[in-house]
Formats: sequence, structure tokens, C-alpha cells
Amino acid sequence: MAVRGRLRVLLGAAPGVGKTFMMLEEGHRLHDLGKDVVVAVVETHEREATAALLDGLELVPRRTVEHRGITLTEMDLDAVIARKPQIALVDELAHTNAPGSENDKRWQDVEQILAAGIDVISTVNVQHIESLNDVVEQITGVPQRETIPDSIVRSADQIEVVDLTPQSLRDRLAEGQVYPAARIDAALSNYFRLGNLTALRELTLVWLADEVDQALQRYRAEHGIQEKWEARERVVVALTGGPEGETLLRRGARVAARSGSGELLAVHVASQDGLRETDPAALAAQRKLVEELGGTYHQVVGTDTPEALVAFAKASNATQLVIGVSRRNRLSAFLTGSGVGATVIRESGDIDVHIVSHAAAGGRNLPKFRRTGALSVRRRVYGFALALIAGPALTLALTQIRSSDSLTAETLSYQLLVVVVALVGGIWPALFAAVLSGLTLDFVFVSPYNTLTIGRPTHLIALALYIVIAVLVSVVVDQSARRTRSAARAAAESELLVTIAGSVIRGGDAVQSLVSRTREAFGLKAVRFTADDGAVLNVDGEIPADALPTRVPVGERGSLELYGDDLQAADRRLLSVIVTQLDAALEHADLSNAAQEVGPLEATDRVRTALLAAVGHDLRRPLAAATAAVTSLRTAGSRLSSRDKIELLDTAEVSLRNLADLLTNLLDVSRVQAGVLAVSLQPVDLEDLLPPVLDELSVKPGEVAIDVPDDLPSVTADPVLLRRAIVNLLSNALRYSPVGSPPRLSASTFGGQVELRVADHGPGVPDDRKEEIFHPFQRMGDTDNNAGIGLGLALTKGFVEGMGGTLVADDTPAGGLTMVLALPVDQENLDASR
Repeated sequence: MAVRGRLRVLLGAAPGVGKTFMMLEEGHRLHDLGKDVVVAVVETHEREATAALLDGLELVPRRTVEHRGITLTEMDLDAVIARKPQIALVDELAHTNAPGSENDKRWQDVEQILAAGIDVISTVNVQHIESLNDVVEQITGVPQRETIPDSIVRSADQIEVVDLTPQSLRDRLAEGQVYPAARIDAALSNYFRLGNLTALRELTLVWLADEVDQALQRYRAEHGIQEKWEARERVVVALTGGPEGETLLRRGARVAARSGSGELLAVHVASQDGLRETDPAALAAQRKLVEELGGTYHQVVGTDTPEALVAFAKASNATQLVIGVSRRNRLSAFLTGSGVGATVIRESGDIDVHIVSHAAAGGRNLPKFRRTGALSVRRRVYGFALALIAGPALTLALTQIRSSDSLTAETLSYQLLVVVVALVGGIWPALFAAVLSGLTLDFVFVSPYNTLTIGRPTHLIALALYIVIAVLVSVVVDQSARRTRSAARAAAESELLVTIAGSVIRGGDAVQSLVSRTREAFGLKAVRFTADDGAVLNVDGEIPADALPTRVPVGERGSLELYGDDLQAADRRLLSVIVTQLDAALEHADLSNAAQEVGPLEATDRVRTALLAAVGHDLRRPLAAATAAVTSLRTAGSRLSSRDKIELLDTAEVSLRNLADLLTNLLDVSRVQAGVLAVSLQPVDLEDLLPPVLDELSVKPGEVAIDVPDDLPSVTADPVLLRRAIVNLLSNALRYSPVGSPPRLSASTFGGQVELRVADHGPGVPDDRKEEIFHPFQRMGDTDNNAGIGLGLALTKGFVEGMGGTLVADDTPAGGLTMVLALPVDQENLDASR
């Protein structure tokens, strides 16, 4: 069985960075070293420098495929395997093969070549990697239908990035080294924008860095390596939910930034029983800060905080661990022993630990002690009653066996009584029992008897310790009860809020989801949401007959009717959160409906505003010229020569004809109905619209260079408004284009839009005047009567924006002005054609 070949992938951020060029250069180098190298398939894209590198390398002839009357060429897989070279050069790994081929994708062909024991050098761009496809589309606005699974690229034995700075790539593109001249302008303004190339370059480097990191993890796992490898700094910041979190995060971010490529990880250790006190709002704010600092947030569960923290740091291959100074005061530290910091330092091994001081250290800014018990009033009453009844009964029983050596047994008996009272009634009954039993011990059982005087110092120490122990036990019981109740309720509330948020986020009817969750959360029989006029908007459950609901107002939009048992006071707080969410959901729905209603009115208003702003100038000028000509004929007609009379009559005729054309155009584009200017949007094919535009302008062959692809999708536009806009843009380009340099009209698809570009090679417009040319009365020298009245760029921009498009001015790369008109693609026709 043949040994599998090795795959080497040259990865690029964009077309034109030099992947194919580098692949062929490597082929020549290996050939010069005596290796058997063949070119299985290469795409030169008519680049002369790339094609020149084919000389001296053996090229396997391609096979031809007939598809729908078109002859296509593909790599001859069988011929390459039969030739059995040492190394095969295969360009464009993500390429889709012609229909009828053995494999659908070229990377599948490469898999067969590798299985035959042949090494392969191939190329691929980052936009073709499956996991990055949607990210690249968001960056560039261009969907990529040819993709390759990540696993194929990651399985390569060697991946190299062919890197080129964005500006250098744009320079190569402008010099014609990447695309033909006809495609340069559109490419520079669309896919090859500087921001796009920068983002794609960063995406490529990040993906490769992640691949290297995964390869390192695989290597360590395969070889059983547990020690920390400081390939790059990983800083773990421990968050407790306290106020010191922001300080720790910023310190950790600075530590990570010093290494240039450090990684920031924040972790919060939650206890399994949910009793550890944290501030959810503070944790949420700190999580947001982590993301702003470029880090990631993690939450782990563990009973032992230091152990869980160190385990997470080691699993993350961390190099630095940032924790805060303990917020406990000295008394707490003395009573409970070493804190988290000391344990983390002891267990961290070779991970560097940073203990950061902060404002809350040493017990500062701690919450005040709660003096209200966590148990119910009934249980506290039972506790006091038990102390009053059991105390005298225990005293009576102990007096029967009293002796000079029985003080220890009597003390422990009363201590047991205090513990039982604490378990029943909490801290206050336990303190009462402790004081009462302490006095009883002193009065009845400590010599001298029947007095509050203590004769022996040891008896005084024993009594004091007894009271301290009783107080501590009662405090522990009370805190345990409080935390148990708080944890149970917090868990229930969190689960409910998560469920509500999930129902809203997943879509659908958010109001109905909130109404349903309200009934489920409080165990109600039914919940109904009604408007102020009594109309039922949403209902969940069956409403009992003759039942009186509890009404809760929801802002000024209506009320929530609850059918079932009355809610407890503690449930009211949670209900208020749900009501607030419901009010916000209703407001969002109202805003969405209002936006849908305002959209068409806004589009109409933009067009009408543009008309009112620009039409006054266009109407006045030809009218004034015609009036002046007629007045001159009337007042001085007898003194004028025949030539002057003809010239005046021609002026009047041209002006009146232009005025009539303008009024006709305005009526055509306005379609005024009851004083409202409407925009009629429909699918428009630019290929069908351009011939009448050229006829209207009387354009002769060769006066305008047209580059419109045959497969250009339809746009959503008003055909009359779009025609007027293109006529005006093209007439301006014709006016300013020098002789011998006709304007170019081209179209391309970019980011769900069709961009129509009208480029001239005239004097151009300075950057500081590019916005000014869209203002009314800015005609750039249009002052004579024969120059054509048009509708002006201000009116054209209003038309385009009224159709939901944009119109911007840009520089022509070779000098001049390019007007870029962008309109949305007609998605219905586009989906139907796929």
C-alpha cells in the first residue's frame, strides 16, 4: 500500500497576494533540486508574470468537458495519478469541478492524489474556508459559494500564509497585475477596499494562529505533556462578583498587552449549592468589560474555590493568574485561617500569581450586617417559648444531681439547650436562651450558690466561653437558614428570567411568551392581558367561571389579569420584572409598526423635498430666457436684423421646448395623486433600461463605454425615477469628458446591492466639494441656455434615496469623477433564479 502523500497549503487573505506565483516558484526550486514536479492544474488569470513561470515545468494536459454547449477544461485526475510524480502543483483547492466530473470539488481530487502517494502543493484563499464564510461575507458583502471544509485545510501537513500588505495589494491591482483594466475601478471600490483587505488579513493570521495553537494542544495531548509551555502569555483573572473585579480585569489586560499577543481569560467560580454571595449585576458589568478588553468570560462550578481556580488555569495553559487581596478583615482571617490567595499560591506550581490590592481589601466596603432574622415569626416565637419552658425544666432536673464536680456536665447541657433553641428559632431566641442559661448557671450551679458572684476564675472563663459558643452557633444557624432561602429563591428567579429571555430572543410573539411564562412561574390557572378599552390581547390558560382576577397595570397600555391564588409579597418583585419586560416588548412592537408605516412616507418625502429644492431653478432659467427673447422681439423687433430675429426666435423655441420637456418629466416621475408624490418600487432590469437612456441622450457608438454583466441581477427601483437619474448622471459625464476619453458606465454586485458606476476622465471634483455638488444650484459651470436644464444632481440624489439607494461621488483612479449609484438587489427574483 502506497504511503500517503503530504499536503502543503499556501493560504492567502485575498486574490492577487501571490499564492500561485509562490507555488510555481517553489515548483522550480524543487525541480532544480532534482524532484519530479508536474503542474496538475494552474489558473494564471491572464497574468503575464505568473504565466511566464510555467516555462520549464511539465504541464499535465487538461481534460475537456462539454456542458450546455460550452467547452470547459478541468484537471485530468487520472492522468496525474498515472503520471505518478513526486510532487503535483494544484491551484485553487476550493474550486468546483465542472458537472460530470468524478468529484464535485477539487479538494476531493487532491485527496485521491494524496492517497496515491503523491505530494501536493495547493493554494486557497481565506474566504473559501467554511467556518469563515459568513464572517467574510459580513466584511466584504460578497457571498462565497465555493467553500472547503476546515478539516481539509487543518489536516494539511504544512500551512503557509502568503502575506502582502493591503496597500501593496491595491497598488498591484491599480497597476493591472491582478485584474484586467476594465475590472480595476470596480474592484478597488468594492472587494479590495483598504478596510476589507485589512480585516481579511487579520482574519487569516488569527485563523492560522488558532490552528497553530490547536496543533500545539494536540501534540501535548498525544505526548502526555502536562507542564506549562509559555508559547504565549495567557492571563487568567479571578472574579468574585465583588467591586474589585474591574480593577483586576484592567490589571490583567495590561499584563496580557505587554507580551504583544497575550490572551485574557476571566473566570468566576460558582459554588455547587449556590450559597456563595455574588452580585449578578456586578458580574454582568464585568463580563461586558472583559469583552471590551478583548478577552473571554468563563464560569466554572466547584466547592473549593482555590482548587477550581488553579485547575481552570492549568487546563487553559495559563502563564499568569491575577487575584485580588482578600476582602476579609483581620479578625475573620484569624478565625478562619489562610484565605484563597495563600492556597492559590501554594497550588499554582509554575504559574505566576499576581495578588492585586484594591479599595475593598481588608474588610472595607463590606455589606452591613443584617439584623433581621431569616426565619419566620412563628419559628422565632417557638424558639422563645422553648427557651422559657425547657430552661426551667432543665434547671430543675440538674439541681437533683448537683455537686462540686458536675459543672462541666451542667454547662454542656445548657449549651445543648442553646443549640436546640437556635435550630428552632434562630439567633434572637438563642441569644435569649444563652443569657438566661448563663445567669442560671452562675446563680444555681457555680459556687457560691444562689448568688451572681463567681468564686473561682476558671468558672468565669468557662461561663464566658459558653456564652461565646452559644452566640456563634446561633449566628451560624441563622446565616444558614438565610442563605438556604436566598439561594432557593435566586435559583428559581434566575431560571424564570432565563426562560423568559430565551422565549423573547428565539422570536415569535414576545408578548404571548411573557404571558405564558407568567402563568407557569406562579402556578396560576390563567393569565390574560387586556387593553385599556377591555379588548383581550393575549390569554394563556382557562379562565375559571366567576373568578375575580388580580389586575396589575402594564404602563399605560393595559393590565395583566392573574387568575389563581394570591401572590406572596416576595413574588411581587419578580412580577414587576416581568411587567417591565412586557411593557418593553409592547413598546418595541409599536416602534416596529411605526417604522414600517413611516418608511414609505419618508421615501416619498425625500423625493418631494428634492423636487421642491431643485425644480425652482430649472423652471426659472428657460422661462426667463424665453421671456427675454420675446420681449426683445416685441420692443425692438423693427430695428433688429433678420439674423438677430432668427437667433431670438431660436432661443425662445429652445427654452420653451426645454421647459415643456421638464414639465413632462416632472409629471412622469411624480405621479401626483391628491398632492402626494409616490414611489412605485418594482423589479427593474438595468440591461433593459439602458437602451432607452442612450436613445434619449442620442449617444453614438463609441461615445460611452458600457460594461454591464449579462448575469447582473434585477434591482428594486422605480423605473421612471431610475431612468431620469441615469440620464442626468450620464449627461454630466458626457459634458465633462475630454475628446478621445469617453465616459464608462459599468455595473457590479456588492453586498446585496447593484452598483452602477458612471466614470469620466474630466477635471474631477475636489474632495471638499464632493458633498457640495449635490446641493441645489451647484451646476459646476452650467450657465448657458443650451447646456440642458436636466434635473440636477440634487434632484437625482433625492430620487435615488427615495428608492432606498445611495448616490456618492468618488475619484476615477486615472483622473476624473465617478458617480456610484447603489440600489438593493431584487431578492425575490434572485432567490427564484438560484
